[in-house]
Amino acid sequence: MPRPPTKPALNPPFLPLAASLPSPRALPPTRFSPEKRPRRLSSAAVSASASTSFSADPSAEMRALCSHGQLAQALWLLESSAEPPDEDSYVALFRLCEWRRAVEPGLRACAHADDRHAWFGLRLGNAMLSMLVRFGETWQAWRVFAKMPERDVFSWNVMVGGYGKAGLLEEALDLYHRMMWAGLTPDVYTFPCVLRSCGGVPDWRMGREVHAHVLRFWFGGEVDVLNALMTMYAKCGDAAAARKVFDSMTIMDCISWNAMIAGHFENGECNTGLELFLTMLEDEVQPNLMTITSVTVASGLLSDISFAKEMHGLAVKRGFATDVAFCNSLIQMYASLGMMGQARTVFSRMDTRDAMSWTAMISGYEKNGFPDKALEVYALMEVNNVSPDDITIASALAACACLGRLDVGVKLHELAESTGFMSYIVVANALLEMYAKSKHIDKAIEVFKCMPEKDVVSWSSMIAGFCFNHRNFEALYYFRHMLADVKPNSVTFIAALAACAATWALRSGKEIHAHVLRHGIESEGFLPNALIDLYVKCGQTGYAWAQFCAHGAKDVVSWNTLLAGFVAHGHGDTALSFFNQMVKTGECPDEVTFVALLCACSRGGMVSEGWELFHSMTEKYSIVPNLKHYACMVDLLSRVGQLEEAHNFINEMPIAPDAAVWGALLNGCRIHRHVELGEVAAKYVLELEPNDSGYHILLCDLYADAERWDKLARVRKTMRDRGLDHVSGCSWVEVKGVVHAFLTDDESHPQIREINTVLEGIYERMKASGWAPVESHSPEDKEVSKDDIFCGHSERLAVAFGLINTAPGTLVSVTKNQCTCQSCHTILKMISNIVRRDIIVRDSNQLHHFKDGSCTCGDEGYV
Repeated sequence: MPRPPTKPALNPPFLPLAASLPSPRALPPTRFSPEKRPRRLSSAAVSASASTSFSADPSAEMRALCSHGQLAQALWLLESSAEPPDEDSYVALFRLCEWRRAVEPGLRACAHADDRHAWFGLRLGNAMLSMLVRFGETWQAWRVFAKMPERDVFSWNVMVGGYGKAGLLEEALDLYHRMMWAGLTPDVYTFPCVLRSCGGVPDWRMGREVHAHVLRFWFGGEVDVLNALMTMYAKCGDAAAARKVFDSMTIMDCISWNAMIAGHFENGECNTGLELFLTMLEDEVQPNLMTITSVTVASGLLSDISFAKEMHGLAVKRGFATDVAFCNSLIQMYASLGMMGQARTVFSRMDTRDAMSWTAMISGYEKNGFPDKALEVYALMEVNNVSPDDITIASALAACACLGRLDVGVKLHELAESTGFMSYIVVANALLEMYAKSKHIDKAIEVFKCMPEKDVVSWSSMIAGFCFNHRNFEALYYFRHMLADVKPNSVTFIAALAACAATWALRSGKEIHAHVLRHGIESEGFLPNALIDLYVKCGQTGYAWAQFCAHGAKDVVSWNTLLAGFVAHGHGDTALSFFNQMVKTGECPDEVTFVALLCACSRGGMVSEGWELFHSMTEKYSIVPNLKHYACMVDLLSRVGQLEEAHNFINEMPIAPDAAVWGALLNGCRIHRHVELGEVAAKYVLELEPNDSGYHILLCDLYADAERWDKLARVRKTMRDRGLDHVSGCSWVEVKGVVHAFLTDDESHPQIREINTVLEGIYERMKASGWAPVESHSPEDKEVSKDDIFCGHSERLAVAFGLINTAPGTLVSVTKNQCTCQSCHTILKMISNIVRRDIIVRDSNQLHHFKDGSCTCGDEGYV
C-alpha cells in the first residue's frame, strides 16, 4: 500500500492542547503549559523527520504526525506497521480523530486497537471512550468500557454522559449507581450528567437521591451543579424545589437565571417566571439570547399584548432583532396571541429562515383556525427546499384533518415514512387524527397497529375517531383495552362517554363515571358536561340533574346540555322554565340555547312562545339567527298546520334556505297530508340533497299516507336506481353491561325463540283488545306494508329481549338507526301498559318515552 503524501497541516494543533478543546465536562483539563509547546515544523522538516524516524521508531513518528495534524499519514502508518504502536501513540491518534470529528478513521483505529489488545489501560481506554461517545457510538464505547480493568471517575463520567445524550436515560442512571457501588467519588462533572438524565426520565425520587449525594460530597456550592439541580426539579414538575435551590445560591450566572425562569414557564407559572425576569433586570444581570427567547415565548401565553410588545422592543434594543432563534420565538409569541398578521410580518422580514421558522408559522396558522393558510405556508416551504421536522409534519397533518385534505395527508404520510419520522409519536398521532377525520378510520387502525409505542394521545385519538365515524362499539372496545396499558386522561374519558351516550350504554357509562371519580378529575375540562350529556341521552334526567347541581363552575354548555335533555324527553314547559332560571343566574344564552328552546316550542306546539324567543334573539341578545333557527321555526309552524305561513316564512328568509329548512316543511306536509305543498318542498330539498335517503323516505311517507301509490312507486324506483335503498334497521339494547344488537328479521340471536314467544303473546293480547300490530297500506304489494319497508321493526326484538333479561320494573332503553314506524309506536305503547314498564326508544328522529300506554312525543306524526 503506497504511503499517502505528506501535507503540512494548516495551523496544526498541539495534541495535548487540542484534547482540551472539546467540552471540559467530557475531557480532563490539560496539564500542559503554553511555554512547553513545540515549535511548528515546516513541511520539509515534517517529511525529513518522518523518513528518518519511520524505521527506527514508528510510535514516535505516529506521535509526531498526530501532533502536526497529519491524520491520513498517521492512520496509514498504524495499519501498515507490523507491530502495534505504544499506548501514547494510540492516545494521540484517538484525540486527533476526536478533535477532527473524523468518524471513519477513528473507528478504523479503534478496531485496530481492539484486535491487538486483550484489555485497555486507563489512558488508552479513556481516550477511546471520549472519542466514541463524541461520535455517538454508544455500543462501541460500552465494549471498550468492558475491556478496562481499571476505571477512574473520568471513565464513568464519559459513559454516563454518553448514555444520557443518546437518550438511554435509565441506563445512564444505572451506570451512576454502578459507579457509586464501585466506590468512586463523583466529581463536579458527574452530577450535571446524572441530573440531566433524572430530568429527562423524569425521575423525581432519583433526583432527590442525587441531590443528597451533591450535599454529601460537598458540591453544594458549585454553580454548574446547582444549575443542573434546578433544571432537574423543573423537568420533574417541582418548581418549588427548584426555586429553593435558586434562592439558596450565593453565586449565580446567567444560566442560573435562565434555568429558573424557564422552570417556572415549563410548569405553567408564567407570571412568576416573568416576575423573576424583571428581578433579573433590576439586579442588573444582563439577559442573553436564551433569556430573551424564553421570556418572549412565555409572554405570548399570558394574552398580554402590551407586555409582548415591550419584550419585542427590549429585544431590538439588546441587538437580538435579527437573530433567527429570537425571530422564531417572536412568531410563536404572536401566534399564541392570535396575531398572525404580526407573525407574518416578522416571518417575511427574516433574512434567514430555518425549519423552526416555517414550522412556527404552520403551527400558528393551524392553531388559530387558518388550516388553509397553514398548508399554503407548507407548500412554500417545499418550494424553498427546506426539510421539515417532526413538528412541521404533525402541524401540517392537523391542518389536513381540519380541511379533510386527504390527498395532502397521504403525501405527508409517505414523507414521514421515507424520512423516518413515523417513529416520532407526535407524527403518528397526527396521522391517526387526520385519517379518522377524513372518514378513513380503517387506515387509522393500520397506523395505530404499526406504532411501536402508544401514549394516551394515541388511544384517545382512536377512541374519538371511532365515535366520529359512528363506530361507537369499537370505541368502547378500544377503551377497555387501553385501561390495561395506559392511564386515560380527561380527553379519553370524554370520547368514551360520547360512545356510551351514542349507544345508550348506560351501565358502561356509569363504569366510566366511576373511573373518573377514582382518578379525581371529575371537574376537569369538559368532563362534567360530558357526564351530563351521557345521562341526558340515556334518559336519566334525574342523574343528569344531580350531575348538573354537583358541577360547580357551570358554563353555557352545561345549561344547554340539560336544556336539550328536557326538550328530548318532551318536557317543553320545564325547558322554558329552566331557561328563565339560566338567565336569572347571569349566564348568557348562545345560538345552541335557542335551537333547543325553539325545538321545545315546536314539539309542544307553542307558537306564540316560539315567535317571542325568535325575536328576542336579535332584539335582546344580539344573536343573528342561523339556518338551524329558521329550520326550527319552519318546523314549529308546519307541525301546528300553518303550512302556508311556514312557506311564506321560507320565502322571506334573509339567507338561502338549506335542505333542513325545506325538509321541515316537507315533514309538516306529511303530518297534515298536504301533498301539493309537500311536492314543492321535496323539489327543493332533493335538489339540495339528491343522495340523502332520509328525505326520499319522508316523501314516500307523504305519498303512502295520502295513498298515492303510483308516485310512491316512482320514488322507490329512483332510490333503487341511485343506490339509496333503505339501510337495514338495527336496534341495540344494553343488558348487564353487554350491548346486544338486533337486525331486521334477525333470527341469529341465541334467545330468538324466547323473544318471538314474548312478542306473539303481546300480539295476541293486543288483538284481543282490538289492536292490530301491523297494518298493510299498499294495494300493489299486500304482503309488505310501508312500515315493513322503512322500519323493519327491529326495536320490537330489542325491547322483548330487554323485558326477558331485566328485573321487573327496570327501565328498558333501546337505540335505533331509523325512525320508529306507526305500528311499532303503537305496539310499544301497548307493551308499556301491559307489562307496567317504562320503555325508552331513541330513533334517528327523536326520543320516545313510553309509560302506561302513552308516549312523550304526544303521538305527533303517528295519528
